[in-house]
Amino acid sequence: MTVSRGIASVAEVTGLTQDTLRWYEREGLIPRVGRSSDGRRRYDEASVRIIQLIVRLRRTGMPVAEIRRFLAMYEEGAASHGRRMALLAEHRVRVSLQLAELRADLAAVDDKIDHYRRLIANGRDCDDTPITDSAILERQGRPA
Repeated sequence: MTVSRGIASVAEVTGLTQDTLRWYEREGLIPRVGRSSDGRRRYDEASVRIIQLIVRLRRTGMPVAEIRRFLAMYEEGAASHGRRMALLAEHRVRVSLQLAELRADLAAVDDKIDHYRRLIANGRDCDDTPITDSAILERQGRPA
């Protein structure tokens, strides 16, 4: 027996709104969704998994045009496995570069936080002069 879900359930599982799911469908960003006899969308588990992948691809910056290409290949079935893998491998390289940049950016933020901790701990201003303003010292939890 194939389990199917309604749009509200899929919205909850994927983190997308129902309107976003409908928009993704209209824009061809998710595979065709089956309908029940009363016309309501019914998502099978394979559809939910592909939607979850698409959410991740979007979140990692894959362009919409590439997602459309990926889905067109997905519709081709096994014949496109190699091409899908190549597209994902190219995207992985971009994501890895983004992660490296983010790690470097995070390190710079951490360095700046440490810098301010040292200034506060030593009662110093940015130009390394002592802070003499008692209001500033009190806000920093230091005796005036």
